[in-house]
Amino acid sequence: MTTPLSHVKLGDKLGEDVLTPHGGVLFNKGKIVTPRALEILQAFLVPSVVIDSPLNALARNKGEAAAEPNNTKQTTPPSSLQDEYEKMVALLKRTFNDYAPGLSLPVMDLRTQLEKLLQQAGSYNVLTFSPRTFNEQDYWLHNSVACSITSYLMAQWVKLPQKDWMQVALGGLLHDIGNIRVDRMILMKPTKLTDVEHEEIKRHPMQGYQLLKNVAAINEGVKLAALQHHERVDGSGYPQGIESSEIHPYAKIVAIADIFHAMTLNKSYQKAISPYIVLEQIQSDSFGKLDPGYVRIFIEKVTQFHNGTVVRLNDDRIGEIVFSDSMHPTRPWVSIDGKIINLTVERQYHITEVVR
Repeated sequence: MTTPLSHVKLGDKLGEDVLTPHGGVLFNKGKIVTPRALEILQAFLVPSVVIDSPLNALARNKGEAAAEPNNTKQTTPPSSLQDEYEKMVALLKRTFNDYAPGLSLPVMDLRTQLEKLLQQAGSYNVLTFSPRTFNEQDYWLHNSVACSITSYLMAQWVKLPQKDWMQVALGGLLHDIGNIRVDRMILMKPTKLTDVEHEEIKRHPMQGYQLLKNVAAINEGVKLAALQHHERVDGSGYPQGIESSEIHPYAKIVAIADIFHAMTLNKSYQKAISPYIVLEQIQSDSFGKLDPGYVRIFIEKVTQFHNGTVVRLNDDRIGEIVFSDSMHPTRPWVSIDGKIINLTVERQYHITEVVR
């Protein structure tokens, strides 16, 4: 039954989705009306809603309503995800430390641990995941492991066949494997690189391809992800300066994941940047640099279902995301002390940190 908002009671259950004036879903069918939900409905000037079980729903569903904050505001990923993540970083680090010219890479060991990590992908949130332990000198290892999970999800989001999902994840994991052959003093340098040192670093895609080209356990896409993840669709990338039609889909996916994690992880010479600012940068780079279709899907997916996420704005105020506009996914609506800040309109503000 349709009920005027003024008659909606705490504990009522929504019988239909509640839409915003722009057609976005504000609340899904089955949502229990809590004080916070009622506040958001009022802020959006919703005149009425369809109620499934008014009046007595509070008693019947009080367990569900009480559990709601835990469902929508999970503060830390399950330990199993963190455990498998740390094992993956440790194995990649041993691979790096044990490498010597002429030795083969332990690709099957890496793949086995990656499979265990990806079993926990359902607990992984691209925007809010943070390693439990992090050493800035191990930045590129963390970047590689994070890229593997993000690339795995992206392969699904862009509708690649299931047979490609693991291979794309391997592409993310091994995209920087050429760093094994880079001078370690340069790789671990705590300050900004010189032009000469940067040119040395820029050899890692070719070095990575050379390391992987004869490995039978991975497909050509994985090898090309290592070679091409710094190529850009307008031909301005390196090492070959090729254009979009020549860049493998795996490499296009890994390029986006690499940029995102490179900017949202701490380095010794550069602190992490807010994921929302990074998404805006990626969105800007999609014009001529990154595959625009993949970028659009990536941003849409990582900004979905984040109502309830607690964020900090650039004026240091802390609030809660209450709505994400599909037309402006990096600029959601944030509730602060009962006031709604529409970041799409009030562009002097932006999110600097995802608190939880």
